Amino acid sequence: MIRHSKLKHSIRKKMNQHTAIIEKFYTAFSTKDAVTMASCYHDNIQFQDPVFGILKGKKVMAMWQMLLERSKGNLQVEFSKVTSDETTGSATWVATYPFSKTNRKVINTIKASFEFKDGLISKHTDVFDLWHWSRQAFGIKGLLLGWTSFMQQKIKTQAAQGLNAFCKKQGL
Repeated sequence: MIRHSKLKHSIRKKMNQHTAIIEKFYTAFSTKDAVTMASCYHDNIQFQDPVFGILKGKKVMAMWQMLLERSKGNLQVEFSKVTSDETTGSATWVATYPFSKTNRKVINTIKASFEFKDGLISKHTDVFDLWHWSRQAFGIKGLLLGWTSFMQQKIKTQAAQGLNAFCKKQGL
């Protein structure tokens, strides 16, 4: 009985630690604190979303730094529904910002899922509707073409080029 109780306590403690690390990450994101955001990630972090695809290691933090810099302080981040267990977690977050290329207001609701290793986030996956995002970011062009693979691939290519240029500038 004591053994079972200790196991339940250990699981609860991990759940609390994992919830805390997710909350720490998004709190840092909302205050534009890239250093604290990075401290929440495992060295072997893998990130994935509909725009950047799969990123690994230092490129993940370079992406967040680039997005924070491009926002010029005009990024608002809110998060909710943070949950976790001993190995995984999830959250919902909303990013509100003017899209840098068009200055159009974007409100993007994202479902995030996480995996943990050594008490840190080792895998971070963001899911959102790219067509919905493109309608906000590009207006009528996004409405009419944002659902097409051509337009979505163009968005992904431009994001990859922007990130690669940022990484080169940062010496990564």
